[in-house]
Amino acid sequence: MEKKTAEIGLIGLAVMGKNLARNISNKGFHTVVYNRTTDKMTELIEEYGSENLSGEKNIKNFIKKIKRPRKIIIMVKAGEPVDMVINEIIPHLEKNDIIIDCGNSNYVDTKRRFFELKSRNIHFIGCGVSGGEEGALNGPSMMPGGSKTAWKSVEKIFTKASAKDFSNEPCVTYIGDNGAGHYVKMVHNGIEYGVMQLMAEAYEILRTIYKLPAPKIAEIFARYNKGKLNSYLFEIAVKVLNEKDEFKNGYLIDHILDKAAQKGTGQWTAMDSLERSVPLSTITQAVYARVISGAKVQRNKLSKLYKRAEIKKSIPLKTFIPILNEALYAGMLSTYAQGYELIRKTAKEEKWEINLGEVSRIWEGGCIIRAKILNFLHKSYKKSDKHLLELKEVQTAMKKSMPNLRKVNAYTSQNGIPSPALATAQSYFEAMTQDSSSANMIQGLRDFFGAHTYERTDKKGSFHTKW
Repeated sequence: MEKKTAEIGLIGLAVMGKNLARNISNKGFHTVVYNRTTDKMTELIEEYGSENLSGEKNIKNFIKKIKRPRKIIIMVKAGEPVDMVINEIIPHLEKNDIIIDCGNSNYVDTKRRFFELKSRNIHFIGCGVSGGEEGALNGPSMMPGGSKTAWKSVEKIFTKASAKDFSNEPCVTYIGDNGAGHYVKMVHNGIEYGVMQLMAEAYEILRTIYKLPAPKIAEIFARYNKGKLNSYLFEIAVKVLNEKDEFKNGYLIDHILDKAAQKGTGQWTAMDSLERSVPLSTITQAVYARVISGAKVQRNKLSKLYKRAEIKKSIPLKTFIPILNEALYAGMLSTYAQGYELIRKTAKEEKWEINLGEVSRIWEGGCIIRAKILNFLHKSYKKSDKHLLELKEVQTAMKKSMPNLRKVNAYTSQNGIPSPALATAQSYFEAMTQDSSSANMIQGLRDFFGAHTYERTDKKGSFHTKW
């Protein structure tokens, strides 16, 4: 019997690739898979193979099995492995075939691949995918960028495979040309770093100042999750805090080593913001917080040399819980404002037509940062393309919540608790809403030692003083 032609092919069967292949095939699209090591493909097909999910051991046969124009998803480790796969399949492709990189690639690589493949008459899509292994299987948030013509060919498949937003619409939209999809995914991950750090600092305040055990903090986070902080991250934070330890009495969180790892996307976001001169203080500090956490040996050594600040519990817990709730909300809005401004500026520089309302919408479901706050931003951005802090709805929210963020930062400082994300979220807001800053002092100093000149408030042009 002749083998059925596949709608789409997928290369790379680690957890994300395997689950995405199952997701697409479960939605009724015949998917053929290939993996460099045949065992993984064989295992997948033996366990989940069906009329809509098949595998091939040979790359040539794999490609031959896909309906023209061929649509091939690559799900391998970012960097050189993606180029290796592309080089392997190119000899077997034809004009107008489509390659889709659904890995966590750097957008710079995506741009390069887009133009290289375009010169060979091959369409290329760089698609950010968020949601982890559960999202890949049950519906992720998908951020495709690149060839708009190719997007039209895969839109039906991706629409069916993606998660649903608050209005039950698919969490996928065409982001923009060449590297736009992977760029937006990169900033998404940067925002994720910032939000997670804000939550970690809230946890630290509650356990250090109020000496609360993990399940009590879980109760507070569960309460937050019922309000405007409702999100996937708070949902799983409650589960993490309530998890009992399997080796000894107590809770697992108290035995997890305080060293936070990272895969690089937060660093990419921070570095890109510096190159584009866009302030990204909270996200950058979240990256540095992970770096500092990694210096465990040195931290342990230094902790013996310095006495910690004496804890001053001046705010009753019952009073503090709603204050912290509002502070976190203001901190998250500030973090989103930074990330969105980076997307806005980059879109103008790269000539990408990115709709921030749509970006907010497709992050409402499936992705790691899915949250109620995104529905708020989606609605706020429907008729605007301004700085997030300019939006009327955001102005109202920040005016209400910012006094509480100031209180929390004063409180953590008084008690010697590091809170880089909370502090920089406030600092970013204060600086961006300040008409007159201290930068005139910097310019005066620069002109003194380097004759760098300065502008004046009352005259046009550049000036230099012989100090």
